[in-house]
Amino acid sequence: ELPSQLMEHWFEEESVLQDFAKHHETNESVPKELLAKLKEAKSFNQGFETIEYTACALMDMALHSQSDYSDESFDLVEFEKAELERLGMPQGIIMRHRPAHFAHLFATEMYAAGYYVYLWAEVLDADAYGAFVEAGNIFDKETAEKARKFIYSAGNTMAPDELFRQFRGRDPDISYMLKKKGLVKN
Repeated sequence: ELPSQLMEHWFEEESVLQDFAKHHETNESVPKELLAKLKEAKSFNQGFETIEYTACALMDMALHSQSDYSDESFDLVEFEKAELERLGMPQGIIMRHRPAHFAHLFATEMYAAGYYVYLWAEVLDADAYGAFVEAGNIFDKETAEKARKFIYSAGNTMAPDELFRQFRGRDPDISYMLKKKGLVKN
């Protein structure tokens, strides 16, 4: 997920939008006032969405931590209720996916206990993009070369966490994702 999600950051940059988001008849760029409104609206509902997503990811992990489902007394509805209570799920927020219809949970072994990976990828992509912002140029050649080397072309040459450390020089920092979502001040 990191390679594709990282690329999405440039799509939201004003300079990129000014160059490529043109009116189909007049060829005028998107007005800066509209871009400002879009940027402001981007953080709407992020707290709610992050909690509903995180609840699904934690439920996924809890379900896959069970050692045996063969006991006929296992009640998925009761398990969900107890787990959400244990997590302190806010009453006004429901899970995005309920376990009974959550295909990611049990459809294949590829997703088994892995739904959280999308949220983790958001941590990684926001932090990785932070390297470009910190360089002072979102098209910084040195940072782009490191991204090419450690994100886009390394494949399985070493563990993904080590590749990230090689790119960023440290472990991932969640604060970049929280800022991206508007959950903390910049």
